[in-house]
Amino acid sequence: MRDVGTLLEALPYIREFHGKTVVIKYGGAAMEDPALREEFARDVVLLKYVGLNPIVVHGGGPEITAYMERLDMPVEFVGGLRVSSEDTVEVAKMVLMGKVNKEIVLRLNRHGQPAVGLCGDDGSLFRVARRAAPGGEDIGFVGRIERVDIGVIEHISSDYIPVIASVGADREGRSYNVNADEAAGAVAGAMGAYKVVFLTDVAGWLEQQADPQSLIRQATVGQVQDAVAQLDGGMRPKLEACVGAINDGVTAAHILDGRIPHSLLLELFTDAGIGTKIEAAP
Repeated sequence: MRDVGTLLEALPYIREFHGKTVVIKYGGAAMEDPALREEFARDVVLLKYVGLNPIVVHGGGPEITAYMERLDMPVEFVGGLRVSSEDTVEVAKMVLMGKVNKEIVLRLNRHGQPAVGLCGDDGSLFRVARRAAPGGEDIGFVGRIERVDIGVIEHISSDYIPVIASVGADREGRSYNVNADEAAGAVAGAMGAYKVVFLTDVAGWLEQQADPQSLIRQATVGQVQDAVAQLDGGMRPKLEACVGAINDGVTAAHILDGRIPHSLLLELFTDAGIGTKIEAAP
Protein backbone atom coordinates (compact mmCIF):
# COMPACT_ATOMS: atom_id res chain seq x y z
CA MET A 1 0.00 0.00 0.00
CA ARG A 2 2.92 2.33 0.63
CA ASP A 3 4.00 1.83 -3.00
CA VAL A 4 0.46 2.51 -4.19
CA GLY A 5 0.40 5.69 -2.11
CA THR A 6 3.64 6.83 -3.72
CA LEU A 7 2.16 6.31 -7.18
CA LEU A 8 -0.97 8.23 -6.26
CA GLU A 9 1.14 11.05 -4.84
CA ALA A 10 3.03 11.24 -8.14
CA LEU A 11 -0.10 11.29 -10.32
CA PRO A 12 -0.98 15.01 -10.08
CA TYR A 13 2.64 15.95 -10.81
CA ILE A 14 2.76 13.64 -13.84
CA ARG A 15 -0.47 15.26 -15.06
CA GLU A 16 0.92 18.77 -14.46
CA PHE A 17 4.22 18.08 -16.24
CA HIS A 18 2.82 16.05 -19.15
CA GLY A 19 4.10 17.46 -22.43
CA LYS A 20 6.41 19.91 -20.63
CA THR A 21 10.15 20.26 -21.20
CA VAL A 22 12.51 19.61 -18.29
CA VAL A 23 16.20 20.42 -18.69
CA ILE A 24 18.50 18.40 -16.45
CA LYS A 25 22.07 19.43 -15.75
CA TYR A 26 23.85 16.15 -15.11
CA GLY A 27 27.03 16.27 -13.07
CA GLY A 28 28.82 15.44 -9.84
CA ALA A 29 28.62 12.08 -8.11
CA ALA A 30 25.63 11.06 -10.23
CA MET A 31 28.05 10.87 -13.17
CA GLU A 32 30.88 9.15 -11.29
CA ASP A 33 29.24 6.36 -9.29
CA PRO A 34 28.37 3.37 -11.53
CA ALA A 35 25.14 2.57 -9.66
CA LEU A 36 23.99 6.21 -9.73
CA ARG A 37 24.73 6.42 -13.46
CA GLU A 38 22.34 3.55 -14.09
CA GLU A 39 19.67 5.01 -11.78
CA PHE A 40 19.90 8.38 -13.53
CA ALA A 41 19.45 6.79 -16.95
CA ARG A 42 16.39 4.86 -15.74
CA ASP A 43 14.91 8.00 -14.19
CA VAL A 44 15.31 10.05 -17.38
CA VAL A 45 13.82 7.25 -19.46
CA LEU A 46 10.86 7.13 -17.05
CA LEU A 47 10.31 10.88 -17.51
CA LYS A 48 10.09 10.34 -21.27
CA TYR A 49 7.70 7.40 -20.89
CA VAL A 50 5.26 9.35 -18.68
CA GLY A 51 5.04 12.20 -21.18
CA LEU A 52 7.71 14.74 -20.26
CA ASN A 53 10.37 15.97 -22.68
CA PRO A 54 13.70 15.64 -20.85
CA ILE A 55 16.85 17.32 -22.20
CA VAL A 56 20.16 16.38 -20.57
CA VAL A 57 23.01 18.90 -20.46
CA HIS A 58 26.28 17.64 -19.02
CA GLY A 59 29.77 18.60 -18.11
CA GLY A 60 32.47 16.19 -17.07
CA GLY A 61 34.80 18.18 -14.88
CA PRO A 62 36.39 15.30 -12.92
CA GLU A 63 37.14 13.33 -16.10
CA ILE A 64 38.62 16.41 -17.79
CA THR A 65 40.78 17.00 -14.73
CA ALA A 66 41.90 13.35 -14.68
CA TYR A 67 42.99 13.49 -18.32
CA MET A 68 44.74 16.84 -17.84
CA GLU A 69 46.68 15.44 -14.90
CA ARG A 70 47.70 12.40 -16.94
CA LEU A 71 49.03 14.82 -19.57
CA ASP A 72 50.82 16.94 -16.90
CA MET A 73 48.66 19.96 -17.73
CA PRO A 74 47.96 22.59 -15.04
CA VAL A 75 44.49 22.48 -13.45
CA GLU A 76 43.17 25.77 -12.08
CA PHE A 77 39.74 27.16 -11.20
CA VAL A 78 38.68 30.77 -10.58
CA GLY A 79 35.17 31.52 -9.29
CA GLY A 80 34.07 27.96 -10.01
CA LEU A 81 35.22 28.20 -13.67
CA ARG A 82 38.06 26.18 -15.20
CA VAL A 83 40.95 28.27 -16.51
CA SER A 84 41.16 27.08 -20.12
CA SER A 85 44.01 27.36 -22.59
CA GLU A 86 43.57 26.18 -26.18
CA ASP A 87 45.06 22.83 -25.12
CA THR A 88 42.59 22.62 -22.23
CA VAL A 89 39.66 23.15 -24.60
CA GLU A 90 41.03 20.45 -26.92
CA VAL A 91 41.13 17.97 -24.02
CA ALA A 92 37.67 19.06 -22.82
CA LYS A 93 36.14 18.49 -26.27
CA MET A 94 37.81 15.10 -26.54
CA VAL A 95 36.55 13.98 -23.13
CA LEU A 96 33.07 15.53 -23.25
CA MET A 97 32.12 14.74 -26.84
CA GLY A 98 34.13 11.60 -27.51
CA LYS A 99 33.68 9.81 -24.19
CA VAL A 100 31.22 11.21 -21.64
CA ASN A 101 28.47 12.17 -24.09
CA LYS A 102 28.45 8.81 -25.83
CA GLU A 103 28.44 6.90 -22.54
CA ILE A 104 25.30 8.78 -21.44
CA VAL A 105 23.63 8.18 -24.81
CA LEU A 106 24.39 4.45 -24.66
CA ARG A 107 22.96 4.12 -21.14
CA LEU A 108 19.73 5.87 -22.12
CA ASN A 109 19.46 3.68 -25.21
CA ARG A 110 20.01 0.55 -23.13
CA HIS A 111 17.27 1.49 -20.68
CA GLY A 112 14.64 1.85 -23.37
CA GLN A 113 14.67 5.31 -24.94
CA PRO A 114 16.70 6.37 -27.98
CA ALA A 115 18.99 9.31 -27.30
CA VAL A 116 21.09 11.56 -29.55
CA GLY A 117 24.34 13.23 -28.50
CA LEU A 118 24.95 16.88 -29.36
CA CYS A 119 27.34 19.66 -28.47
CA GLY A 120 27.23 23.41 -28.90
CA ASP A 121 28.78 23.10 -32.36
CA ASP A 122 25.98 20.93 -33.77
CA GLY A 123 23.49 22.98 -35.74
CA SER A 124 25.22 26.12 -34.35
CA LEU A 125 23.43 25.32 -31.09
CA PHE A 126 25.60 27.64 -28.96
CA ARG A 127 27.08 30.94 -30.10
CA VAL A 128 29.58 31.99 -27.46
CA ALA A 129 31.93 34.85 -26.65
CA ARG A 130 34.97 34.94 -24.40
CA ARG A 131 34.20 35.71 -20.78
CA ALA A 132 36.14 36.67 -17.67
CA ALA A 133 35.87 35.27 -14.17
CA PRO A 134 33.46 36.99 -11.71
CA GLY A 135 36.38 39.04 -10.35
CA GLY A 136 37.48 40.12 -13.83
CA GLU A 137 40.40 37.67 -14.11
CA ASP A 138 41.38 36.34 -17.52
CA ILE A 139 40.51 32.63 -17.55
CA GLY A 140 41.30 31.93 -21.19
CA PHE A 141 39.00 30.17 -23.62
CA VAL A 142 35.93 29.99 -21.40
CA GLY A 143 32.78 30.96 -23.26
CA ARG A 144 29.68 32.89 -22.27
CA ILE A 145 26.64 31.79 -24.26
CA GLU A 146 25.28 34.67 -26.32
CA ARG A 147 22.67 32.72 -28.27
CA VAL A 148 21.03 29.30 -28.28
CA ASP A 149 19.66 28.19 -31.65
CA ILE A 150 17.10 25.60 -30.58
CA GLY A 151 16.28 24.33 -34.07
CA VAL A 152 18.39 21.20 -33.79
CA ILE A 153 16.91 20.36 -30.35
CA GLU A 154 13.35 20.82 -31.61
CA HIS A 155 13.99 18.48 -34.54
CA ILE A 156 15.33 15.79 -32.22
CA SER A 157 13.40 16.07 -28.96
CA SER A 158 10.03 14.80 -30.16
CA ASP A 159 11.45 11.33 -30.84
CA TYR A 160 14.75 11.25 -28.95
CA ILE A 161 16.29 12.41 -25.70
CA PRO A 162 18.86 15.13 -26.54
CA VAL A 163 22.14 14.85 -24.60
CA ILE A 164 24.17 18.05 -24.91
CA ALA A 165 27.88 18.49 -24.10
CA SER A 166 28.85 21.94 -22.85
CA VAL A 167 31.26 23.28 -25.47
CA GLY A 168 30.68 25.89 -28.13
CA ALA A 169 32.30 28.23 -30.64
CA ASP A 170 32.37 31.94 -31.44
CA ARG A 171 31.63 33.66 -34.75
CA GLU A 172 35.15 32.94 -36.00
CA GLY A 173 34.89 29.24 -35.18
CA ARG A 174 37.18 29.28 -32.15
CA SER A 175 36.23 26.61 -29.61
CA TYR A 176 35.46 27.40 -25.97
CA ASN A 177 34.87 25.49 -22.80
CA VAL A 178 31.39 26.39 -21.49
CA ASN A 179 30.30 25.94 -17.90
CA ALA A 180 27.66 23.19 -17.91
CA ASP A 181 25.45 25.00 -15.39
CA GLU A 182 25.32 28.07 -17.62
CA ALA A 183 24.63 25.86 -20.65
CA ALA A 184 21.71 24.13 -18.91
CA GLY A 185 20.18 27.42 -17.82
CA ALA A 186 20.56 28.90 -21.30
CA VAL A 187 19.01 25.85 -22.98
CA ALA A 188 16.11 25.88 -20.50
CA GLY A 189 15.40 29.54 -21.15
CA ALA A 190 15.64 29.22 -24.94
CA MET A 191 13.40 26.13 -25.00
CA GLY A 192 10.78 27.69 -22.75
CA ALA A 193 11.28 24.77 -20.36
CA TYR A 194 8.89 24.24 -17.49
CA LYS A 195 11.70 23.36 -15.11
CA VAL A 196 15.48 23.18 -14.99
CA VAL A 197 17.16 20.80 -12.54
CA PHE A 198 20.81 20.86 -11.41
CA LEU A 199 22.31 17.71 -9.91
CA THR A 200 25.23 18.40 -7.60
CA ASP A 201 27.15 16.93 -4.64
CA VAL A 202 25.47 18.82 -1.80
CA ALA A 203 21.92 18.80 -0.45
CA GLY A 204 21.11 22.00 -2.35
CA TRP A 205 21.82 25.66 -1.68
CA LEU A 206 23.11 25.82 1.89
CA GLU A 207 22.88 28.93 4.06
CA GLN A 208 26.14 27.82 5.69
CA GLN A 209 28.35 26.00 3.19
CA ALA A 210 29.87 23.72 5.83
CA ASP A 211 26.51 22.79 7.40
CA PRO A 212 24.39 20.26 5.45
CA GLN A 213 21.49 20.98 7.83
CA SER A 214 21.25 24.61 6.66
CA LEU A 215 19.47 23.71 3.41
CA ILE A 216 17.42 26.53 1.91
CA ARG A 217 14.37 24.68 0.61
CA GLN A 218 12.71 27.57 -1.25
CA ALA A 219 13.94 30.93 -2.46
CA THR A 220 13.01 33.68 -4.88
CA VAL A 221 15.16 35.09 -7.66
CA GLY A 222 15.56 38.28 -5.64
CA GLN A 223 16.94 36.39 -2.65
CA VAL A 224 19.39 34.56 -4.87
CA GLN A 225 20.56 37.76 -6.55
CA ASP A 226 21.18 39.38 -3.17
CA ALA A 227 23.32 36.43 -2.04
CA VAL A 228 25.17 35.28 -5.14
CA ALA A 229 27.85 37.99 -5.18
CA GLN A 230 29.05 36.74 -1.80
CA LEU A 231 29.52 33.16 -3.01
CA ASP A 232 32.50 31.44 -4.55
CA GLY A 233 33.08 27.98 -5.95
CA GLY A 234 30.69 25.73 -7.87
CA MET A 235 27.43 26.92 -6.29
CA ARG A 236 27.77 30.41 -7.76
CA PRO A 237 27.42 29.42 -11.45
CA LYS A 238 24.50 27.14 -10.54
CA LEU A 239 22.61 29.94 -8.82
CA GLU A 240 23.43 32.37 -11.63
CA ALA A 241 22.09 29.83 -14.12
CA CYS A 242 18.91 29.47 -12.05
CA VAL A 243 18.37 33.24 -12.09
CA GLY A 244 19.02 33.48 -15.83
CA ALA A 245 16.63 30.63 -16.64
CA ILE A 246 13.79 32.02 -14.51
CA ASN A 247 14.28 35.51 -15.94
CA ASP A 248 13.88 33.88 -19.37
CA GLY A 249 10.52 32.41 -18.37
CA VAL A 250 11.31 29.02 -16.80
CA THR A 251 8.77 28.32 -14.06
CA ALA A 252 11.17 26.92 -11.45
CA ALA A 253 14.77 25.84 -10.97
CA HIS A 254 15.86 23.06 -8.63
CA ILE A 255 19.26 22.23 -7.11
CA LEU A 256 19.42 18.60 -5.95
CA ASP A 257 21.81 16.18 -4.28
CA GLY A 258 22.72 13.79 -7.07
CA ARG A 259 24.29 11.40 -4.55
CA ILE A 260 20.78 10.36 -3.49
CA PRO A 261 19.35 7.61 -5.72
CA HIS A 262 16.33 8.81 -7.72
CA SER A 263 16.72 12.40 -6.44
CA LEU A 264 15.30 13.64 -9.75
CA LEU A 265 12.06 11.69 -9.30
CA LEU A 266 11.80 12.53 -5.60
CA GLU A 267 11.99 16.25 -6.34
CA LEU A 268 9.61 16.26 -9.29
CA PHE A 269 6.99 13.74 -8.19
CA THR A 270 6.66 13.94 -4.39
CA ASP A 271 5.05 16.55 -2.15
CA ALA A 272 8.07 17.10 0.07
CA GLY A 273 10.84 17.33 -2.52
CA ILE A 274 14.45 17.04 -1.40
CA GLY A 275 16.47 20.03 -2.63
CA THR A 276 16.29 23.77 -3.19
CA LYS A 277 13.51 25.21 -5.35
CA ILE A 278 13.93 28.71 -6.81
CA GLU A 279 11.06 30.64 -8.37
CA ALA A 280 10.23 34.17 -9.45
CA ALA A 281 8.85 36.45 -6.78
CA PRO A 282 5.15 35.72 -6.10
